Amino acid sequence: MSRGEAIVAVLLRADRLLAIRRGPAVARPGYWQPLSGRIEPGETEREAVVREVREEVGLTVVPLAKVWESETDDGRFRLHWWTARADTGEVVPDPDEVGEARWVTPEEFLALDPVFEGDREFFERILPHL
Repeated sequence: MSRGEAIVAVLLRADRLLAIRRGPAVARPGYWQPLSGRIEPGETEREAVVREVREEVGLTVVPLAKVWESETDDGRFRLHWWTARADTGEVVPDPDEVGEARWVTPEEFLALDPVFEGDREFFERILPHL
């Protein structure tokens, strides 16, 4: 089985970032995470960030930088972590993909439960140095 490619979009607004709870139509519903999604054939990572954010929460974002790579805990996807600005607009979640959305501080994200270990690693080890 070949590994897929996906983006993780760490959306920034003031001193907060957007955390979503996975919705009922996606694998492993109920987990808190930054926005994420598959990179489509022929699409750049930057384009995937813009598209996935628009599809999942209706925001228009400006991708800033790729800041990390990791793998999902099951090894099915390589994750390309990007920061992006989401300075304006209202979050309008796609109800199938997003059960809930909150603007949180990094510390508040780490208190959410459940979260994926890879996401925890990003918030504890990578984000503080950005």
